[in-house]
Amino acid sequence: MSTGVSTSTDKIIVDKSRSHRNKAVSRAVRTTRERLQTATGLAPGFEREMLQLHIASAAQSALAVPVVVVLIAAGGIYLTQEIGLIAWAILALSVHALGMIVARRARKQEITADNTRRWQQIFLIAQVFMGLTWAAFALQTCGQCSGVTFDFYKGSSLLVALAVTAISTLMLRHAVLYAFLPTVGALSISALLRPDPATVGMAAIIAAAMMFLVFMTHRLRHTSAQLLSSQSEKDDLIAELEVAKSMSDEARRRAEEANLAKSRFLASMSHELRTPLNAILGFSEVMSTEVLGPLNNPVYKEYTSDIHRSGQHLLNLINEILDLSRIEAGKYDLSEDSVHLVDIAEDCIGMVQLRARAKNITIAEQVEGDMPAVWADEKALRQVILNLLSNAVKFTPQGGEILVKAGWTAGGGQYVSIKDNGPGIPEEEIPVVLSAFGQGSIAIKSAEQGTGLGLPIVQAILAKHNGEFILKSKLREGTEAIAILPAKRVLQSLPAVTETQAVAPRKKSFA
Repeated sequence: MSTGVSTSTDKIIVDKSRSHRNKAVSRAVRTTRERLQTATGLAPGFEREMLQLHIASAAQSALAVPVVVVLIAAGGIYLTQEIGLIAWAILALSVHALGMIVARRARKQEITADNTRRWQQIFLIAQVFMGLTWAAFALQTCGQCSGVTFDFYKGSSLLVALAVTAISTLMLRHAVLYAFLPTVGALSISALLRPDPATVGMAAIIAAAMMFLVFMTHRLRHTSAQLLSSQSEKDDLIAELEVAKSMSDEARRRAEEANLAKSRFLASMSHELRTPLNAILGFSEVMSTEVLGPLNNPVYKEYTSDIHRSGQHLLNLINEILDLSRIEAGKYDLSEDSVHLVDIAEDCIGMVQLRARAKNITIAEQVEGDMPAVWADEKALRQVILNLLSNAVKFTPQGGEILVKAGWTAGGGQYVSIKDNGPGIPEEEIPVVLSAFGQGSIAIKSAEQGTGLGLPIVQAILAKHNGEFILKSKLREGTEAIAILPAKRVLQSLPAVTETQAVAPRKKSFA
């Protein structure tokens, strides 16, 4: 038994094998929404991304701290001749190297939401150890130095180290606080034990600088989180657009298959229905006119008339459905020619005149003279005016009046207006009667119900002609239907070309 997907375009079948295309984007949407809907603080996804940014920054700026340590040690030895600064420099570089080993190890491993917190703690512990080395530097003394030179040197060096630490650990929460809190503590203890102005001032300056940089790094980190949130929202939007596009493609494929199936159905059913209908209409007409002999029972003759009328109604319905389907499918081609709108309107009035007289309805004409021809499809315009006249005759009561106008529009086009004094249409029902198979409440209550396709066909045909259809109606006052053709379809007559004397060719001179 075959398990392949059917390729028939006559069936409206959802291809289940295409669902895998949306799985990746659906998973991305779900993950991003869960990340964005975290109740408090940063989402775990943002913490992970910021930790990854910190690891990348640490790898890129691996030489920044060693350079600062070497320069501070070299400057201190030059100023103080203290060889002990070399031991401090070796200690600081060793601690920094351990931190880089931790960063390289974290870079090789996958940072997940589960181990993000653990890695943050490891990096903060590394910062604490580095802070202890800066505290050891802050406790350095110089027995040979005089004045505040050495204190000024230590304060400047600690400020530089604080700035470098703040820049390199921007993406790690509380890194500056963990790194320089031991230093501030050591300076505070020194200020308490030796309360001279230089030591107290240096402790105050370092503490104030640390608090300021903690605040600034917090704000910058918050800004970075907002940027990551915006990026995540953009990714969420892109993913949802991908899902919507996939769904739209699937819906369009199904609509195309449905439209093709409908077209094939109408193409086949039009032949299948019209063939027996022609036989029904022909034979019922022969029987009702008693061509082959009289019918003994008069009821049978009445039945044959009913059969013929019902068959004609069904044939009209099929033709209207086919016309609307061809228009919607773009298969309704216009056979355009030079035609006169007034002549077509007069012909259509003659066609419905018999039905109007049966209801004692008067059809009056009010047309402008000497109107030029228009470039349009005569058959289509005839169908438009016949549909409007048929509706007017159908819904105008006994003894009513219909007024047919034809003339110019304000924009230079031509129009045909058909106005009756029937019951009218409620204003809220006008969109209903203009939709396919739509009927108003008066039409539903009427004994002569139609198919609801006449006005949609009129709209579609006029749209093919770049025209416009306007329906005006007031309850218990009547209805006016206006079909308008644009000015560009009006064929203006040109004046005759006057004969002019030909200009003699100028002789060429080769002298």
